[in-house]
Amino acid sequence: MTVKIAVLVSGRGSNLQAIIDSIEKGHINNARISVVISNKADAYALERARKYGIDAVFLDPAGHDRAGYDREILNILAEHDTDLLLLAGYFRLLGSEIIEAYRHRVLNIHPSLLPAFKGLHAQRQAFEYGVKVAGCTVHFVDEGLDSGPIILQSCVPVLPGDTEETLTARILEQEHIIYPEAVRLFVEGKLKVEGRNVIALD
Repeated sequence: MTVKIAVLVSGRGSNLQAIIDSIEKGHINNARISVVISNKADAYALERARKYGIDAVFLDPAGHDRAGYDREILNILAEHDTDLLLLAGYFRLLGSEIIEAYRHRVLNIHPSLLPAFKGLHAQRQAFEYGVKVAGCTVHFVDEGLDSGPIILQSCVPVLPGDTEETLTARILEQEHIIYPEAVRLFVEGKLKVEGRNVIALD
């Protein structure tokens, strides 16, 4: 059975590209991205999707309240028989209706070692706090902000002479490794959720 994946994006879509590449190279088998949805008309991620023949949808938030917008997303997900929903640089919070419909089937990548530095500008938060180790986290999405059960994490040391920009770039390199890996584990049925603990049966 092929796992049908939908991806929500707001920006350039480098993590989307990493997942596309992993599917193309056979690192992730029995899966395909069926639709990419963006709340930004000029998101470069939509161009990435079109390049690979993936349905690319701009869904304009204007004229919708949050619940109405989420229902429009749900309609698109249903049209594409979505099994797994990925957030890849999607700068909106999902409402409870989507989360409930796809409980433990929504993944997100966040550029910090959660639960530290939630929300926007996590790399800046870490850098300004003076941590010695930063990183990134793939987690299931729940009703909270970056609060769902953690699937995978990768540590990135903060080096002497680092800037926010150089640290961000090295964190992004790790995001491109662990996000496709988490997707692979999901597709292969190797993620088991027990409360807040996610066990990878690999």
